[in-house]
Amino acid sequence: MMATWLASVAPAAAQLAPPVAVPVPAQTAPATVPMAPAVPLPTLTEAQATQLAALLGKDTMAQGLALTPPPAATAEARDALVREALDHARAVHAGRLDESDFQRDWGLRPPVYDPLPGFADAVKRDRIAAWFAALPPPYAGYDGLKQGLDRYRGIAASAGWPMLAAGPDLGFGATGARVVALRERLAVEDKDVATTGTTFDAPLVEAVRRAQRRYGLNPTGTVSTQTLAALNVPTAARVRQIMANMERWRWLPQDLPKDRIQVNIAAAVLTVFDGDAPVMSMRAVTGRPGDETPMLSSTIHSIVINPPWNVPTSIATKELWPKQKRDPGYFKRNGFRVIDGTRLQQVAGDQSALGRFKFDFDNAFSVYLHDTPSRAKFASFSRLASHGCVRLEKPADLAQLLLKGDPTWTPEAIDAAVAKGDTVRARLTKPVSVYLLYWTAFASGSGQMNFRDDPYGWDGTLAAKIEARSARQALASR
Repeated sequence: MMATWLASVAPAAAQLAPPVAVPVPAQTAPATVPMAPAVPLPTLTEAQATQLAALLGKDTMAQGLALTPPPAATAEARDALVREALDHARAVHAGRLDESDFQRDWGLRPPVYDPLPGFADAVKRDRIAAWFAALPPPYAGYDGLKQGLDRYRGIAASAGWPMLAAGPDLGFGATGARVVALRERLAVEDKDVATTGTTFDAPLVEAVRRAQRRYGLNPTGTVSTQTLAALNVPTAARVRQIMANMERWRWLPQDLPKDRIQVNIAAAVLTVFDGDAPVMSMRAVTGRPGDETPMLSSTIHSIVINPPWNVPTSIATKELWPKQKRDPGYFKRNGFRVIDGTRLQQVAGDQSALGRFKFDFDNAFSVYLHDTPSRAKFASFSRLASHGCVRLEKPADLAQLLLKGDPTWTPEAIDAAVAKGDTVRARLTKPVSVYLLYWTAFASGSGQMNFRDDPYGWDGTLAAKIEARSARQALASR
């Protein structure tokens, strides 16, 4: 599936209409305000046409829009070349989906983007190359994926990596052909691995641990089932995974707020950013498959200290009422009270599922960041276990950071409020943007690619949607 969609957009991506941003209320221009005249297609010189054709061929691959180089654009058919460049710009700058292609829990939408005025100006000033260079998302995260894409394409072109044979767990002291194969496999992604030697020695243990960290696995240094499966994901699949994540980067605005919180749903990690620099990071627990944490952007406006939990109807019906029926007294022991005969609320305190802190932000999914009294899951390397909200490993640290500088909410005042036990709302004097994002491939600061499983299947779903859209475009163009 992934191969088909990415190959199909090779030239079809050039025909995509710009994605529609939502929510955007329908507006009609007042009758007294004339509509702006349509910008005509610019006329290219022969040199510009040749330059543009070359840029299109190179950039389609570099930006992850195709698995293989597309047919060369011809400089002779200049109007068609211009249209191809405009469609390419939409795909690189704002992605390749229509509004109808976005499923509800993909709550991010690229802004409306019309590339024609900027392109016409670039042609007029003979700055086409600079216009091309400014199209992609201007972030280190995207640049890291772009570099990783080039690297992993190179690995794939060199026959990829060897598949490791199944067998007993491999660990320190093991010897034989499987150890040799393991060295060769690890060395493809890790230049510090020695490819000679038949013994699983201490340096090889460290190399395995590095690989396990790259895949989000427990760094035991032993190659067991999970590690073997991660190492045996084909190179081509990693290439497609990188391309899918590049597509999701295009849904973000070109000017992300300097101070922001990002949650990687797939990796279950929260990071606070100052520009592109992380200033705080912590483990999180995100939604299990079936209770997916949605992708979205919003603004944290307040922190509720000692929050009660108003139980969603679905959780109350499916989980809590059956527990009370099987075990009368369950509600009382766990601090639940029944409101209006049907609704459940868990009172604030040590038993509350929300812990001592709840970070509120407006969204259509009724999700939020919160504390939890259940701490054991944070020690796990698989942390998709919530009903969709994001549980935080160090919520008190985040609360102090967000309230820093507010004289009402010093660290001592926060601690005192928690200890008192009353429910209070601390409004942020400087609301902070929050982004819940789904990254299954990302580059570390050193440029090393990291991969995670696709727990919700959203990489594959995205692939199918782009493939279907490309097929519709191809059919319409006949």
